[in-house]
Amino acid sequence: MLQDRVIVVTGAGRGIGAGIARLAGREGASVVVNDLGAAVDGEGADPTPASKVVDEIVAAGGRAVVNGSDVADHDSAGELIQQAIDTYGRLDVLINVAGILRDKMIFNLDPEDWDAVVNVHLTGTFNTIRHASAYWRGLRDETAHHRIINFTSASGMHGAPTQPNYAAAKYGIVGLTYSCANALSRYGVTTNAISPWASTRMTDVIPEDQSGHHDLGWRAPENVAPAVAYLASERSDWCNGQVLLSGGYHIGLYDQPHLVSRISTLGSWDLPKAFDLIEEAFSRNVGMVGPEALPPVMLAH
Repeated sequence: MLQDRVIVVTGAGRGIGAGIARLAGREGASVVVNDLGAAVDGEGADPTPASKVVDEIVAAGGRAVVNGSDVADHDSAGELIQQAIDTYGRLDVLINVAGILRDKMIFNLDPEDWDAVVNVHLTGTFNTIRHASAYWRGLRDETAHHRIINFTSASGMHGAPTQPNYAAAKYGIVGLTYSCANALSRYGVTTNAISPWASTRMTDVIPEDQSGHHDLGWRAPENVAPAVAYLASERSDWCNGQVLLSGGYHIGLYDQPHLVSRISTLGSWDLPKAFDLIEEAFSRNVGMVGPEALPPVMLAH
């Protein structure tokens, strides 16, 4: 499904990124497997995880190379994009998965922990897109099938209370995705985001299955990859500026933010009247905070 596509995957040494890289390799893509190899909190570096994924892809007959760039560094991110172009002659798809965690409640969060998480997730996503988009713009090919696939999170979509830095960065990626979707389509680039469900080293272990399924395999990070592969394929030209849920045995589509109710006045607001109308018009449209309410499911048989 991805035959001869050239794909960069950041954060591909473990978990979701590794699952995406392996699937891309099996489906015929040439893959640049990027991972700094840091700990969950972003400290340290180790090339071993990325090298192992590359070895697995190559052993299965695929094409892959290692990249150890730190995406939070602008120049280093540029070297990552350039490696794909130099090695395989072009770049078709950029998939931004790299991330770290430093969880604390907002009143305990240190500025350096805020900066570290935002720098990897949000700034790192900007850095890779900045270099890839400049390359694609230079090609001036509006009929191309170039792809940017970013990773947001339920933490950002629903506001995890212990992850203010992570939630802010991840929802910032949604805004960045919308902006790039509007800016880059004229150059043959679509930009979408994935909100994953998976069990990785960055998630707390859930002690029991809460999915309604009898096996825990639904939480495998590899289950995120099929929706990503679709967005990376040439078939997904129609899909731009969207956020998809992917994981377990589910693939979903998020609604884009839209105005659900409005009140107006013919002149300056009378404050008591404004208070009354806000409560009357808006309170019944306020939804539940969190992912509890799920839409109907279409099952694949």
